Amino acid sequence: MAEIKSHEFETFLQKSVRNYRIFVIYGPDRGLVSERAGQLAGKTGVALDDPFSLTKLDIADLQKDPGRLVDEAQSIGLFGGEKLIWIRGAANEKYLVDSLALLAEKPLEAAYLIVEAGDLKKGSLLRKTAEAARAVMAVPSYADDSRALNGLVDAELGAEKIGITPAARQALIALIGGDRIASRNEVRKLALYCRGLDTVEEHHVTEIIGDASAISVDDAVDAILGGDLNGFIHAMQKISSSKTAIFLVLQACLKQFQLLDTMRAEMEEKRQQAPQVMQTMGRHLHFRRKPILEQALRQWSAESIARESNRLQAAILQSRRRQVLEDSVAMQTLLSTTLQSGRKSA
Repeated sequence: MAEIKSHEFETFLQKSVRNYRIFVIYGPDRGLVSERAGQLAGKTGVALDDPFSLTKLDIADLQKDPGRLVDEAQSIGLFGGEKLIWIRGAANEKYLVDSLALLAEKPLEAAYLIVEAGDLKKGSLLRKTAEAARAVMAVPSYADDSRALNGLVDAELGAEKIGITPAARQALIALIGGDRIASRNEVRKLALYCRGLDTVEEHHVTEIIGDASAISVDDAVDAILGGDLNGFIHAMQKISSSKTAIFLVLQACLKQFQLLDTMRAEMEEKRQQAPQVMQTMGRHLHFRRKPILEQALRQWSAESIARESNRLQAAILQSRRRQVLEDSVAMQTLLSTTLQSGRKSA
């Protein structure tokens, strides 16, 4: 079995990556999955600007030709040397899993294989196959915690030889996260804004990342729960322009409805009103978000919350199975939820 923890990736990249030729990177943070795939590709030594050495495939390409992956991996490069096959958008496709199992039976001699996948649950076909094969390294990639975000801030600002005050760091950390690429881009934007200065102050963070909701899903989720159609469209445009995965909004919306379900059950069991439940179960929420959650708690019945949660879960499952349609599925589902919230508040 070859598997590392998400936080062990940097150590693996520096010390053990050369022991493997097949990698399956998966997780809900699409930016982190993509970034780690790029780092692994850089460690192979294959010329990434050479079309004869690098073959990039979408999972849909394998659907049309299931045997292509094995053929590509076992064929010899046109001009010799090693090559890299890089697959994106994988889930639990049987043709991919079968090919991966076949290639893992004996070490690849002149090729590397990188597979980017979505959020694979434990026991799912692709993850189970990858974890069981000694020749495959399974790399989970979960959303950055505070330690990882602090490391990201230190790395990006350190490269520009810029320090940061504790207050500015706290404000910055609160505004990033959720998607690694979007977070890195925001920190780089801050570094560029403060170039020539010795230290980033809190007001710099507010000035340049004052519109940090552009990379946060909170604005979108709040607009959905509030039935604010214009606010929803505006938030989704910002998220799209910041290259944050729309899937994250779908995921966050489901978590919010799961919280509403728990709160609603508490209300009915203890015969409490929405404000009372918010005081006990909503203490961790940002003060600006509490009125929105409280209003939703009043408007959505237990049955309608359960029904909407099931619909969101079905959309997430569909987006994993058909990742080519992921953005369309997410957008259509979230728009429908927004309209339903609007009707309930009317």
